[in-house]
Amino acid sequence: MTNSDPYRIFFLLGISLLISCSPFKPAVMPDAAGELPGTYALYGGEIDLASPWWESMGSQELSRLITTALSDSLTLKEAWARLQQARSLAIQAGAARYPDLAATGSVEYTRRRAETLSGGSEGDGNYALGLVSNYELDLWGRIRSQREAALINVNATEADLQTAGITVAAEVADRWVRIVSQQLQKQLLEKQLENNLTFLDLIELRFRKSMVSALDVYQQKQVVANVRAKIPLVEAETQRLLHELAVLLGRPPRTDLGLTQTEMPVIGRLPAVGLPVDLLANRPDVRAAGMRLKAAEWQVAAARANRLPALRFTAGAQYGRSDLDLLFDTWLLSLAANLTAPVFDGGRRAAEVDRTLAQADEGLWAYRQTVLTGIKEVEDALESETRQREHISGLESVMAAGRKGLEEAIRRYRRGLSDYLPVLTQLIAVQDLERDLIRQQETLIRYRIGLHRALGGGWIRNADLPEASMEKVRRG
Repeated sequence: MTNSDPYRIFFLLGISLLISCSPFKPAVMPDAAGELPGTYALYGGEIDLASPWWESMGSQELSRLITTALSDSLTLKEAWARLQQARSLAIQAGAARYPDLAATGSVEYTRRRAETLSGGSEGDGNYALGLVSNYELDLWGRIRSQREAALINVNATEADLQTAGITVAAEVADRWVRIVSQQLQKQLLEKQLENNLTFLDLIELRFRKSMVSALDVYQQKQVVANVRAKIPLVEAETQRLLHELAVLLGRPPRTDLGLTQTEMPVIGRLPAVGLPVDLLANRPDVRAAGMRLKAAEWQVAAARANRLPALRFTAGAQYGRSDLDLLFDTWLLSLAANLTAPVFDGGRRAAEVDRTLAQADEGLWAYRQTVLTGIKEVEDALESETRQREHISGLESVMAAGRKGLEEAIRRYRRGLSDYLPVLTQLIAVQDLERDLIRQQETLIRYRIGLHRALGGGWIRNADLPEASMEKVRRG
């Protein structure tokens, strides 16, 4: 045994001890979502969100628009590009698990003056070709932790894409319902204008027969002008909504979208919404927040592992004009030369651990906030739709009473039992109620759209969104 043999044995035992150590792993947080209510205030129980929710609205036009948006929306294409970036970063993070191999080459030519009888010079050329490989043994799981964090971020970004899909579908439905509502408003205003002009003709006839005063004529003209003035505003709002809808579909504004529906869709009773805990799986934004929390925990493990010694191998071969030159005498010398451990770094690595821990805390609170926000949105939508239905029922009762009052006021006016003021008052009230009823029906449907948006659902996983295989990422 030589003098260096005990050191070699000691060194190899130390390496074996390092390799046998367990790598850092992220902590398990079973209560990450925090305390959740057992049920919703109004409804709960079973849930059925596998089918696209817009099919329940019974409009082929709406289905066509949403299908187009899910394939052509620029917002979704932007989200898809972010997903591709995340997948590429995951491949880069996984590449460190394998040795890299680089080729090197050099050419050198030397010319020197030779003292000969002819006074000339002579030259000498040399070249070298080689391969260099570097590899870090992942003793503490640092590389694995970084790769796991990157893979989880891929899944989170994919959930972001699904969240964008849910948002785009809801936004398209919202704009479409508002467009139909504006078209109904215009139709109603045109009908009201026609009726008001008929009233004006009758009043002018009675005025010419000296049966009413000029005030009645002026009051009715004011009603006619007021209704006529509202039509341009409705047309402008319709065009603005059409522009927004076109952009949501990835089309330029003023594109002909082929909209033909002139009736408000009919929605049934509230769907089965399940339990608050179902949102953890059904809402992609909640899943994304949970996955980013898990990725942050893996980043903590990577930061902790980075404070420990690192073992890196370097090997190379070079071929020159005369021979093949191995760069290292033995592997032992190579291992000894590349075992490094941080001694003093001004607290940089410790600060990185603290930063990643704080980042994990931030992810935890963000996850809980996302969960609570999702539950709140479902509760708000359920409450709003329920109370909106009660409000519409009350408006319909007011409308029925208002129409009877208008009929009675007109009858008394024609018999000369009253002046025109009661007729004018009832006429304005009934026409305002007619327009308000359309707006409230629109609001009711928008609450239902908001409920479906808040519930998320499994339909988005089967939607026609840009998808690509994860096999390349997993292999990387």
